[in-house]
Amino acid sequence: MDARGVLDILDLTLLDHDASESDLDELCKKANLHRPAAVCVFSEHVAFVRERLEDEISVAAVAGGFPVGWQDAASVLEAVENAVSSGADEVDCVLEPRDSPDFPGAHELSLLTSMREGSTGCKLKVIIETPLLSEHDIRAVSRMALAAGADFVKSCTGKRGSCSDEDARLLSFEVKRHSIAMGEERGVKLSGGIRVMDDVVRLLGIVNGQYGEISGPSRLRIGASSLLDDILE
Repeated sequence: MDARGVLDILDLTLLDHDASESDLDELCKKANLHRPAAVCVFSEHVAFVRERLEDEISVAAVAGGFPVGWQDAASVLEAVENAVSSGADEVDCVLEPRDSPDFPGAHELSLLTSMREGSTGCKLKVIIETPLLSEHDIRAVSRMALAAGADFVKSCTGKRGSCSDEDARLLSFEVKRHSIAMGEERGVKLSGGIRVMDDVVRLLGIVNGQYGEISGPSRLRIGASSLLDDILE
């Protein structure tokens, strides 16, 4: 995949509660120049960047706790609704892992329901924190998130580990499985430690190495803050 192809699926990311208006303005200038799929920021920064981005560039808001996801469904619903009302086109939410034999269970389903209800009309990306999960739990959480209406399952925040090759394989398999079983095309977002083009090429090779292809910004995203610099070299 060439640089343009990666930009087309890139969520250019700046997740810093202390980001200044100058920082955010510079992010928007880069995005308007290079045209990624989306710019990903905290929900309090959505209105500022939406005003400065070209219309065709989506704004993805991180809401409901990051890197640790909130555990109260009502609070998650309110946070997601606020992000959407601020101008978000997409919402990224952490579904926090629990060390419990009933994980994932009714509690996670209630959180997912709030995420989906609050983001009606927008793309919902559910971050499942793969570095903290077993293979069994990665599969189980992915299936629950997709069944609850998530548009994407996303590997991790990058704050508690990186996206591994195995994470990419498992997530892409579950998305393809859902497509075959349910007839619904959903997506994968890979993030966490993806810094150079070689990382992207390797991971996308895994995503599309078996059982069909996942491609295009409606089904495939890469989340990164520093990848753009390597793409442009």
